[in-house]
Amino acid sequence: MEVPKDQMTTLLDNGLYDSAQLLGCFLVSSAITNIEANPYMKVENLVLQGDALFGEKEFRRALSMYKQALQHCKVIPKQTTSYSRSSLSTSSRSSSPNSINVSAINENEVKFKIALCYCAISENRAALLEMEGIPPKARTLRMNLTLGKLYRISRHNRSAIACYKDCLRHSPYILEAITALAELGISSKEILSLFPQTPNRGGRPPFDHVDTPRWLHLYVEAQCCIASNDYKGGLDLFSELLQRFPNNVHIMLEIAKVEAVIGRNDEAIVNFEKVRSVDPYVVTYMDEYAMLLKAKSDQAKLNKLVHDLLNIDPARAEVFVALSALWERKDERRALSYAEKSLRIDDRNISGYIMKGNLYLSLNRPDVAATAFRAAQELRPDLRSCQGLVRSYLALSKSKEALFTAREAMKVMPQSAKALKLVGDVHASSSGGREKARKFYESALRLEPGFLGAALALAELHVVEGRNKDAVSLLERYLKDWADDSLHIKLAQVFAASNMLSDALSHYQAALRINPQNEAAKKGLDRLEKQMKGMDPDAPEEEEENEAEDAEGDQEETELL
Repeated sequence: MEVPKDQMTTLLDNGLYDSAQLLGCFLVSSAITNIEANPYMKVENLVLQGDALFGEKEFRRALSMYKQALQHCKVIPKQTTSYSRSSLSTSSRSSSPNSINVSAINENEVKFKIALCYCAISENRAALLEMEGIPPKARTLRMNLTLGKLYRISRHNRSAIACYKDCLRHSPYILEAITALAELGISSKEILSLFPQTPNRGGRPPFDHVDTPRWLHLYVEAQCCIASNDYKGGLDLFSELLQRFPNNVHIMLEIAKVEAVIGRNDEAIVNFEKVRSVDPYVVTYMDEYAMLLKAKSDQAKLNKLVHDLLNIDPARAEVFVALSALWERKDERRALSYAEKSLRIDDRNISGYIMKGNLYLSLNRPDVAATAFRAAQELRPDLRSCQGLVRSYLALSKSKEALFTAREAMKVMPQSAKALKLVGDVHASSSGGREKARKFYESALRLEPGFLGAALALAELHVVEGRNKDAVSLLERYLKDWADDSLHIKLAQVFAASNMLSDALSHYQAALRINPQNEAAKKGLDRLEKQMKGMDPDAPEEEEENEAEDAEGDQEETELL
């Protein structure tokens, strides 16, 4: 042979994909292995070259090679095909795109490799069609897991459930399948019933498993609690798991994500920081962390997070959401482009939709914002998408839709002070609903006395109805227990509206001492100082644009990317 094929497989086994694909060019074009002289060898060489290209992440070129191989399989004489299939039974190599049996070609494995290429270039429909061409009995565990994901993306939930169940029948330790089934509405009892409990014919159960450990049962229960909106139950179970497995990054991330979803922002930030102290290179859910830092106006930590993420993996969707959060204050258009980029990378990224929705609200496009929030809700209803959708509907004067969404949030999150406050916000948007709004805000505070959002909303309601003293009394009562910059800002605004300018000044200054980056405090203080000087705070100003600084910032970011 002109080109030794065993050298090609050695390169692939050692992960030397660049060298392998260069050698593969000689292997594929060798006159000895042309389709007429040796069709089987030609197919084998095409698949090997496809594996090399897949390893190099040249997915479209790999796809072309695998398709050519499959096409040639169809013209191989029956006896040759039959030989290749019989020799497959001796195969010990994986169905991974990075490996293939040197002496055998399995058409189903090639189809799977084609599907993986389609997945890599986000052509999920084509991937699904390819996967459905593999007979159910011929599917490996990895094939079933991939097919389950594709069915779920395509919203074929019944088929997805069947695939995930089949995975767990083979091994209960496929945690992705457990989470997916929980999110698809399968009960913990049904999931646990799938776990293999008896040995197989060989006397040993799959994956050497007889009885699943207690921690795996807790994990199933926790994921099912979260999926059914029992957030407290889920968090309690995750906390129990964390006691058994201290510093478990996956469990800490799950806890932080749930806390972010239900609006326990301070606790979520603490847990994300713990994760980064244990594993500073983790990217999973860091988009959630970035959005929390943005809401907290902690620009220093947000800037450091984005810098770290760009150095770890600048191609991940989470990184572009974090970039969007970083740029929101400086350049909303650029922030929006980053949010949309994150969704082009992963169109199931909930944080990307929420960032996109919030940015379109800022740009006074509530119609487009509503579409983004609805997309987030379809993937996983949570407090933030409900809040965004309510704001969008109110901006569009769709009070009925806003009220329906807020009530849906109460169903999704029963016993949630945040959901009660959201219903109150809808009622507060009309003068006739203020009394109802007050009742909802007070109910939220009874349920969660430390919920500052409801306290601030109730104070604003007092101000709107001319009860400034009640607003001050309420806010000062909360200041005794919570040193929070938002409380000081609201007090400053009430005092400024009551023409008590020196009191307003002291509270703006107190807010900036707590959080020097708080933009609302900076703007309020600037406005107040103009009032105290007898100037009109609403008079237009000429803004100076420092183009040199912007250009420098662009260059620095380009270098990071």
